[in-house]
Amino acid sequence: MLIGEIFELMQFIFVVAFTTFLISCVDYDILFANKAVNHSQHPSEPIKVTLPDAFLPPNVCSARIQANSFLICILVIAGVFWIHRLVKFIYNICCYWEIHSFYINALRIPMSNLPYYTWQEVQARIVQIQKEHQICIHKKELTELDIYHRILRFKNYMVAMVNKSLLPIRFRLPLLGDTVFYTRGLKYNFELIFFWGPGSLFENEWSLKAEYKRAGNRLELAEKLSTRILWIGIANFLLCPLILIWQILYAFFSYTEILKREPGSLGARCWSLYGRCYLRHFNELDHELQSRLSKGYKPASKYMNCFISPLLTIVAKNVAFFAGSILAVLIALTIYDEDVLAVEHVLTTVTLLGVGITVCRSFIPDQHLVFCPEQLLRVILAHIHYMPDHWQGNAHRYETRDEFAQLFQYKAVFILEELLSPIITPLILIICLRPKSLDIVDFFRNFTVAVGGGGDTCSFAQMDVRQHGHPA
Repeated sequence: MLIGEIFELMQFIFVVAFTTFLISCVDYDILFANKAVNHSQHPSEPIKVTLPDAFLPPNVCSARIQANSFLICILVIAGVFWIHRLVKFIYNICCYWEIHSFYINALRIPMSNLPYYTWQEVQARIVQIQKEHQICIHKKELTELDIYHRILRFKNYMVAMVNKSLLPIRFRLPLLGDTVFYTRGLKYNFELIFFWGPGSLFENEWSLKAEYKRAGNRLELAEKLSTRILWIGIANFLLCPLILIWQILYAFFSYTEILKREPGSLGARCWSLYGRCYLRHFNELDHELQSRLSKGYKPASKYMNCFISPLLTIVAKNVAFFAGSILAVLIALTIYDEDVLAVEHVLTTVTLLGVGITVCRSFIPDQHLVFCPEQLLRVILAHIHYMPDHWQGNAHRYETRDEFAQLFQYKAVFILEELLSPIITPLILIICLRPKSLDIVDFFRNFTVAVGGGGDTCSFAQMDVRQHGHPA
């Protein structure tokens, strides 16, 4: 959305500028009261330190920035990246204007009424327009499936590759066992390699390169793809420090206030990025997937809460009691005399105790919760449309719970994976993805079909039961 992209550009500038200000333009000795400040001409008068006192003068701030070569280098790279984002934003404005004109002039849908139209109504108008004006010259009539194929071409390929375990996102690690690692950064690199980056497998948005459709030079193409993955992995490795710094800063600015206001929110769960791709149907739009998973969120949360350890509950109750006792005393002392807050680290202690109590409460189950995992798992199945055979009758087992947790993970785990992504992504690309180059080349050759008026499409998205079998 246009306004969202504008704020993303502003947000990037803010994070970079604000971080630079905190590094170079703040006198922390004054802020931490390690240095005395006197605004009065009479030393005997009481001193009141204001926030601007901790800000360095502009000339000093500028000199400190110029003297920091590492910071200058970071700012230059950030500036280049921001200009790239700006160019992409300008290109998107042109695309959005064409979409705007299409909705108004072709579909006869004014912008003021667009939010109240359903997707099915918009789709019906596109089908009707094709009959009247032949907007697609390769076919006389468009079907709903043709429209889905055009919109979801690359996403259908990603769904197929994840479901066929072609992408290296599942690992067996010591101590951790079966683990799934699939982050936004790793997903971005997969799409860059396969679909739209320089030297990708597609020559444009609708057509796979001709050489990838022939089996004769598959080994040569696999070697070429392997080399390209290697260079992209090296580029990720070189950019790792910068991306890691950005991820840490963005997570700090995004989640610190939430952690203070709702500490238990990190103990809540969300559908993992892997779960969103694995559970996605072919030809399913984003809003349709979101609607389906949202309906399954509450039963999924109840199901995972069935497995809270009784030992962990007892420990959480007692830790909450001890922390609550100390917090109660500090609050009582503060009510009696607010000067208690002026004592060093008292306010910090009160905050940390409050956070700790809230986190402990997230591990204490509702006393009215009824243990019925089989029933809950059936309710979840009705929405996510996925249940392996070995889950049936075993909803109460921790093995089933651990497999489902790969689809429905803790928010804290999601954040941690995103923070680790700049470090792990280059390793996955270089070590794990490169050996699969031949399999990837074969996949795109074997499962790509040319559809008249729709371009090259993943054959699974054709819903051809005779070719691929029934999905059940």
